[in-house]
Amino acid sequence: MSGRVFYADEFLLPLPPGHRFPMAKYRLLRERVVASGIVPPQSLRVPEAATDAQLTTVHDPRYVAAVATGALTPQAQRRIGFPWSPGMVERSRRSAGATLAACRAALATGAGVSLAGGTHHAGIDRGEGYCVFNDAAVAIRVLQREGAIARALVVDTDVHQGNGTAAVFQEDDAVFTLDLYAERNFPFEKVPCDLAVALPDGTGDAVYLERLEQALREALRRSSPDLAIYVSGADPFEGDRLGRLALTKRGLETRDRLVLSMLRAAGIPVGVTMAGGYAAEVGDTVEIHWATVRATLGTGAGEE
Repeated sequence: MSGRVFYADEFLLPLPPGHRFPMAKYRLLRERVVASGIVPPQSLRVPEAATDAQLTTVHDPRYVAAVATGALTPQAQRRIGFPWSPGMVERSRRSAGATLAACRAALATGAGVSLAGGTHHAGIDRGEGYCVFNDAAVAIRVLQREGAIARALVVDTDVHQGNGTAAVFQEDDAVFTLDLYAERNFPFEKVPCDLAVALPDGTGDAVYLERLEQALREALRRSSPDLAIYVSGADPFEGDRLGRLALTKRGLETRDRLVLSMLRAAGIPVGVTMAGGYAAEVGDTVEIHWATVRATLGTGAGEE
């Protein structure tokens, strides 16, 4: 499958020494994509930054202004998980812009990939859990405003529940949210979504994939979307520090192929985001994200 890939790692924010947020994975993932040669140079692009007008299709204008001007309170910054800086603002805008660009590419070619995104904890008036702006929600709302789509499906397999996305679309019948997550993991207060699959600690490949396929079939039956956004996530991995589930790398590759093949069979364009990944060895996270990129572009394991 053809498609375009968008990256925002040129705008990484500086973090204090020893900070746990794994920013290096974004640069390493892009380097892996470039070295592979699977994406022609003209199809690997830096995205435009999301504008205030685009961000406020989802977020409270006061929150957007506070982020833009550095007026976030210390408490708000602690909730996000890293300190404010101009680089933080630029990186967050570009990440939202990358998902919007990936979705535009998906509508044109069938698939598009953001090498970042999946910031599904950001709510209407606040950021949370390393998420400043909700990229999937912004992409959907902008495309709806433009008349490019009417209905959308969010398939979220990041190990943490996408509470921000669920809150944004809670009363919106035009956007269907499917979320598989570790039940006892962050956030500890879950927000109801259209179809939740809460999994116990230690869930492995077989049970996970069975539950995923069942849920996808139900979501596709109930949603009839013009576009899907796949919030993939490397953090269901058995070696993830923040995960609590026990999927193998092979299981995660199978997950990607299952989601993407079912969407393709239904004729639904898909924009793909990377979302979380916190393995003890950053190379494991990069390898899992890389497999997601390959699967999206039709060169994943089992398809070559």
